Amino acid sequence: MSDLRRTPVYDVHVALGARIVEFGGFAMPVQYSSILKEHAAVRERAGLFDVSHMGQFHLRGPGAVAFAEHLVTCPVASLKSGRVRYGVLCHESGGSVDDVTVYRMGDQHLFLCVNAANIDKDRSWIESHMPADGVTLEDRSDATGLLAIQGPLSAGLLSRLGAEAAGPLGRFTFAETQVAGRPALISRTGYTGSDGFELYVAAQDAAPLFEACLDAGREAEVLPVGLGARDTLRLEAALALYGHELDDETTPLEAGLERFVKLDTGGFIGAEALQREAQQGPSRRLVGFELEERGVARAEHPIVDADDAWVGSVTSGAPSPTLGKSIGLGYVPPALAAIGSELGISIRDRRVRARVVAIPFYRRGS
Repeated sequence: MSDLRRTPVYDVHVALGARIVEFGGFAMPVQYSSILKEHAAVRERAGLFDVSHMGQFHLRGPGAVAFAEHLVTCPVASLKSGRVRYGVLCHESGGSVDDVTVYRMGDQHLFLCVNAANIDKDRSWIESHMPADGVTLEDRSDATGLLAIQGPLSAGLLSRLGAEAAGPLGRFTFAETQVAGRPALISRTGYTGSDGFELYVAAQDAAPLFEACLDAGREAEVLPVGLGARDTLRLEAALALYGHELDDETTPLEAGLERFVKLDTGGFIGAEALQREAQQGPSRRLVGFELEERGVARAEHPIVDADDAWVGSVTSGAPSPTLGKSIGLGYVPPALAAIGSELGISIRDRRVRARVVAIPFYRRGS
């Protein structure tokens, strides 16, 4: 793995005995102890993630807001400073370049947090649409460390580290403060379905802060968490993973992300294609399902109908540690997307009964 990129926290992962795998071109921890223990820590207490592989693009200038409005599917001009929105970058065809979060830093300053595997692709795509003047693009991905503290004890943990500002933050808001004496932008966001925060810091502060968070949470059994548990957590919350639920050919409407698309006003790249699709109805829908027999659905497993005819594919699947069921996401024709519809998942040439259920599978407080 010597040719893979490393986050600023890589040496800490190795010292903690993490198993390292490739993800998005980075050497990342998949687990430290066990996926089940790390998953439970996030749902019951708190877990600490290194997500410094994610990218950050800063847009500045008098044309920054208008340009961002043109780039993403979600409204930007109405976004107040200190707030965050989720949206999608789309091709003219409506397919998804990437899904991103948009941070409003000020009147003429925003930044987009993008997926690690798409940093180069997204930067090139944004640059290809840049206006001649009025906005600048700065890629601060290498200069930025990003940690996530997720779980019901996360606000208390940050308070013990001197970040009292974290507790009052509402969902999808952020504040600039200090954590363990280090400057940080704290955002009440996450990718787990549990309450939590994401901490943007200078790259050189990421490893010391990671260790400080673990030290402060040791008594409460806060654990470092790898990609394995991150995937089961986000699957229970039915959160899309680019490369699985979203890709260049898949539209946000197919993925059930209509609420993040400004269809009425348009004005963004791909708007016309998505408006036509909304009028006609998507040709397929992302659904959640539970297996009704023993088995584990995995990405790319075929989905079949009652006559065993292929109708789609699984995009993500795993046993749910919280629910004690085998669950999954996948694309099917609209006629099979209704809750209660019977499906079959072809697992090693065996048809396993499944049923469409409401998503997310897990809701905080349920």
